[in-house]
Amino acid sequence: MKISELKVLVCDDSILIRKKMNDLLKKAGVAEVIEANDGMQSVEMYKEHKPDIVFMDIVMPLKTGLDALKEIKAFDADAKVVMVSTIGTQAHLVDAIKAGAFEFLQKPIKAEDIVKVFDKIKG
Repeated sequence: MKISELKVLVCDDSILIRKKMNDLLKKAGVAEVIEANDGMQSVEMYKEHKPDIVFMDIVMPLKTGLDALKEIKAFDADAKVVMVSTIGTQAHLVDAIKAGAFEFLQKPIKAEDIVKVFDKIKG
């Protein structure tokens, strides 16, 4: 699948982070970016839009990114969810991998981080 054909869901409670991710994804060639501002909304948006990949913050209101990841994976075992956080602790990394995360990225996200994730999906 080409990058231009990917549907991407960005889940972060910070509007600034969502905007930056949206800009980075558009520059990488993604045509469709959907946004969610908390863990609960991210699960709803995933079920409604069935994106090809999700970039999910860990620390969010209403439902954490890890809880949202678990719900998304229960709904769709093949979901590709990239956990994103400023809290790059080993415990969060281990929890995210155990819950089925596709990848784990630490903020601030750079364009090359997104390209590596897309390469991993293709390859």
